[in-house]
Amino acid sequence: MTAPVRIAVTGASGFCGSHVARAAEAAGADVVCPGRRPGPVGEHRFWDAARAVPDLTGTDVVVHCAAAVGDPAPGSPAETAMHAVNVEGTRRLLAAANGRTVVWVSSASVYDPRPDRRLVREDHPCGGHLNAYGRTKTAGEELALAAGAVVLRPRAVYGPGDRQLLPRLIGRVRAGTLLLPGPDVELSLTAVENLADACLAAVGWPPGAYNIADAEPYARDTAVRQVLTAHGVPARIRHLPRPVARSAARAAETWARRGRGRSAGPALSRYAVDQLAHSVVLDTTRARDQGWFPRRTLADHLADLRTAR
Repeated sequence: MTAPVRIAVTGASGFCGSHVARAAEAAGADVVCPGRRPGPVGEHRFWDAARAVPDLTGTDVVVHCAAAVGDPAPGSPAETAMHAVNVEGTRRLLAAANGRTVVWVSSASVYDPRPDRRLVREDHPCGGHLNAYGRTKTAGEELALAAGAVVLRPRAVYGPGDRQLLPRLIGRVRAGTLLLPGPDVELSLTAVENLADACLAAVGWPPGAYNIADAEPYARDTAVRQVLTAHGVPARIRHLPRPVARSAARAAETWARRGRGRSAGPALSRYAVDQLAHSVVLDTTRARDQGWFPRRTLADHLADLRTAR
């Protein structure tokens, strides 16, 4: 990227945004971080995405990483808050951008889970979402695309500072056993460094949607074993039949809707089962055609973990 004079990175206190902010500074950009908390570098400007319009004065480019994540129970306050950030916050951000280049970080969760996803291109249908996250990210990116933004769709982002994906997976180990839904499948994952590279490169891309993922998909069971080993967690993998897993998820969602865990969400959800039970491989040809190439792999990340231990 030819570094702009000033680049605004929203959500820079979070996992993805912090990596983007550091990468932007390393590339020579002057970084501004609109958000509730300061980012790791640059100038902090307070912004509550759920309520206010950000101050983008003096910035040239916006990378919008701020988002509410999770799997809240339907009708819960957490679902309402998610809509306020992911949809209405996007609307306010785009108004403030006022013609600036916007790179909007979306998610592969926008894709409809019902059609085959063994090779997902950007024209795959968006709909049929299993939770509020998918619905609100889709609604937000529709606003971004209509405004002429570049929209990036990573899947299952991992790396240094991850507090969601791999920690939650490890937390599912019970009595030395990890239950996974259905037989082994192929899955795209996205190293956070690859996403950060794409965010900066995308400043010069034509508007539209682009899949972002590591160079090759991973065999689920092998990747999970490698993650557990790298974290020093002894566990065996056992397969739970998909129908049983889905039934358990429906029961957990019903329990959450009846009052328990309404903010935190169900202990197990259909979305969580779907993310692990079916092959989902992103076609990144469109991004690669712009000159981007993913440099990091899961093996690189796990090697760093082992070195740090």
